[in-house]
Amino acid sequence: MRRIGVLTSGGDAPGMNAAIRSVVRNGVFAGFEVYGVYHGYAGLIAGEIQQLTARSVGGILQIGGTMLGSARSEEFKTREGRQKALAHLAERGIEALVIIGGSGSQAGAYALMQDGFPVVGIASTIDNDLPGTDTSIGVDTALNVALESIDRLRVTASSHQRVFLVEVMGRGSGYLALMSGLAGGAEVIVVPEVPMEPEEVARRLRDAYNRGKRHAIAVVAEGAKYDADALAHYFREHGERLGFEVRVTTLGHVQRGGAPCAFDRLLATRFGAAAIAALTRGETGVVEVLQSGQVKAIALEQVVAKPKKLDLTLYELAHTMAW
Repeated sequence: MRRIGVLTSGGDAPGMNAAIRSVVRNGVFAGFEVYGVYHGYAGLIAGEIQQLTARSVGGILQIGGTMLGSARSEEFKTREGRQKALAHLAERGIEALVIIGGSGSQAGAYALMQDGFPVVGIASTIDNDLPGTDTSIGVDTALNVALESIDRLRVTASSHQRVFLVEVMGRGSGYLALMSGLAGGAEVIVVPEVPMEPEEVARRLRDAYNRGKRHAIAVVAEGAKYDADALAHYFREHGERLGFEVRVTTLGHVQRGGAPCAFDRLLATRFGAAAIAALTRGETGVVEVLQSGQVKAIALEQVVAKPKKLDLTLYELAHTMAW
């Protein structure tokens, strides 16, 4: 194996650039020619591929997002789309791909593997919904952005004796909401994994006031059945009966941007080095993950087989701590 490629796919995550840098520099050091695929699987289909050197990835370690860009691609999900992608790889003599991304990205990697092309995945998603890994690139940075926002909003909530609904990202996973709510001392946490009706949210907020609190924070996952806007609409309709009003702050994509924290830079660097080590050994069809502090390679099948479960013991702990 002489030539390899690297691409980033799906939602960007702080630390992706650090992973690209690690793949390229470790790859060059190991004797590979490394090619960057721009704009994810869509760019692979379009043939947007360029050789990268150690100097190509200088100065990107501390920058959020991805220098290679990312894009969704419905065409790649088809056999015809993947054949176009494989043709471009063959034209350039690229013999393996390192794919940095979350569940959708690794599903694409698995499809390529089934088509007979060697791949190595790197776990990277702020949602932390990839099975088999304790955490992924970008999670810690996104979590700390959410936590800082909650801390700031609590100051205002306390000053005005109000209820704030804070919506965080995570798609169908409640991990960011749970962890930021637990660390931020939220009175209520609403996640997709534990359905909660608006009336129950209102009851818990009202109970917080009855226990002597003069303000409250509810952290809501964007993938919950009732997101922050839906809850706010309910509270407006029933405000007179409930006895309080709410303010909504949707953090949205601010959680993805900004410089990656030290943990994510180090994790991305370790993942990139591990991916190159796997290719050097001729080991493909795996994803680099973190388990109990150690970087390990697990089979792609384990990652795409089923969604990651939320630790509901932490959810119960958060409810107790809000008392």
